[in-house]
Amino acid sequence: MSRDAGPFDHLSGAWPVTLEHGELVLRPFRARDRDEWDAVRQRNAAWLTPWDATTPDPSRAPRSFREMVRTLNRDAAAGGGYPWLLCLRDDDAPVGARPRIIGQLVVSHVMRGAAQSASIGYWIDRDVAGRGLMPRAVAMVVDYLFSRAGLHRVEINIVPRNGPSHRVVDKLGFRHEGVRRNYLHINGAWEDHDTYALTLEDVPPGGLLAQLRR
Repeated sequence: MSRDAGPFDHLSGAWPVTLEHGELVLRPFRARDRDEWDAVRQRNAAWLTPWDATTPDPSRAPRSFREMVRTLNRDAAAGGGYPWLLCLRDDDAPVGARPRIIGQLVVSHVMRGAAQSASIGYWIDRDVAGRGLMPRAVAMVVDYLFSRAGLHRVEINIVPRNGPSHRVVDKLGFRHEGVRRNYLHINGAWEDHDTYALTLEDVPPGGLLAQLRR
């Protein structure tokens, strides 16, 4: 389910967009999320650092969480990306408690015109990994991109030795399109990436999430 989203949001620049399915909530970043986001990242440093995208020019990296959020949301408002925090409603949480942050999923490099394509990158808290939450989140986002944002192709690029990320694309039926040599700067070095993709024609009429749930 999506909220605050109308058909072809990219045409009007509508943002924010929140996506929900059961206990899983994908919502935009907010500056006041810094402390909770930092805590999740620090707790998962050893789990996440080997796969973190970096920049060969440190002067161009965001100087703060607030700057990162501002940049992501500005890009989203312009139709160039869709940045979401992954949040989870716990069964034992107090009534009225906000869903807790468990990761993020960012759609970037949105291309319009003849391409109508984008890339997806993501990470998740190790404490909840393996529960099917990331495949579900990716399926929710792909359905949104194809049915509401007007895209035709979505790709995910993965370092070959990143087993958990490969399992996500395998579950969702992304096809392997080859290897891009030294494609992205990861944890301080240029790394090869396996490229996986789906186009609109690959997804059944009910959507990718419905296919996953079956």
